[in-house]
Amino acid sequence: MGSIDSYIFRTTLTSFAVVMASLTGVIWITQALRGIDLMTSQGQTIVTFLGLTGLAVPVLILVIAPIALMIAVAHTLNRLATDSEIIVMNAAGLSPLRLFRPFVYATIFVAALVTLIGSYIAPDGLRRIARWDAEITADVLANVLQPGRFAQLEQNLTIRVRERQAGGLLVGVFIDDRRDPADRVSIIADHGTVLKNKDGSFLVLEDGHLERFQGGKQEPTLVAFSRYAFDMSKFSRARDVAYGIREHYLWELIWPDPKDPLLAQLPTQFRSEMHDRLLAPIYPFFFAAVTFAFLGMPRTTRQSRNFSMIGAVLCAFVVRLAGFALSVVANHTPYIAGLQYLLLAVAIAASVWLIRRNVVIEPPTLLVDAFNALTASLSRLVRRPMPA
Repeated sequence: MGSIDSYIFRTTLTSFAVVMASLTGVIWITQALRGIDLMTSQGQTIVTFLGLTGLAVPVLILVIAPIALMIAVAHTLNRLATDSEIIVMNAAGLSPLRLFRPFVYATIFVAALVTLIGSYIAPDGLRRIARWDAEITADVLANVLQPGRFAQLEQNLTIRVRERQAGGLLVGVFIDDRRDPADRVSIIADHGTVLKNKDGSFLVLEDGHLERFQGGKQEPTLVAFSRYAFDMSKFSRARDVAYGIREHYLWELIWPDPKDPLLAQLPTQFRSEMHDRLLAPIYPFFFAAVTFAFLGMPRTTRQSRNFSMIGAVLCAFVVRLAGFALSVVANHTPYIAGLQYLLLAVAIAASVWLIRRNVVIEPPTLLVDAFNALTASLSRLVRRPMPA
């Protein structure tokens, strides 16, 4: 890789990393806010909250990576054009197709990243989320026991928690256990915590009173305790985790297990997900090629690049939207999946042909004149002094 290739490659990947981190961070925050009730209503710690939401980041990267690459390529080309470096390279004999080579190197890197994430990292993260969520939802203390409500766990067993505090501390615990008609127990404790070990799950109560009504006795037995363990193992059994199609690894989609019940129920969706995973690394090549086709040709500083940028975005949007539509249709019609590969092949081939032929994509003159006239009118309107 020469000095020019290294310079463009490094600039593109740096821009890609910055854009990728920014977009992923913004979208992750919006998605994470939806799960904030995991800490507030279910009493989970910040570690659990960040862990569950963080495991979904690879799925976001699969969608954001091609867009981030497109922005990075556009930024690099705009920087080269602003400094007149594209014109100098072209005058020195560097053709647009040769200039496109370092962008291809950067695209290969992004495609490899998308392949790794789509085939293993993202499904593995979703599996961890499913298992973690199963552990949380299986715990009755985190789901059924809502602050301020009487929860009947089973016949003649009622528990109420007044408040949840940080770290899973339960404040104001009341238990009414009438499962044994000959031995009714009522417990009131100042606070309690959950303890899980090899023997089971226990609600450890502190600073409270236990009132026991035994059969044949008229007066209850009142006991004050500083620490009391109430067995909750019966209500904290973990359930089996069933993985969906998105939780399957890529090789499990390509060579599925004939005994997989999901394959028998949803065979078409199974193959559609496989094609989506295989197509994901191809989209970065299209986004990079179409961006370079619109913005990579040498232009003078007087020629506007705004229309070219808008054209590249619209073209990428139309092709990606068509890909989404074909993917949805492929869930019911298997042979439609082949059209997705044909669509990307034609789009990439057309972009490369434009680059090879040194075709400068310019909007119609009438459209440019109309846009300039509209811009000038708006400028005069803004600058017009207000009447006194």
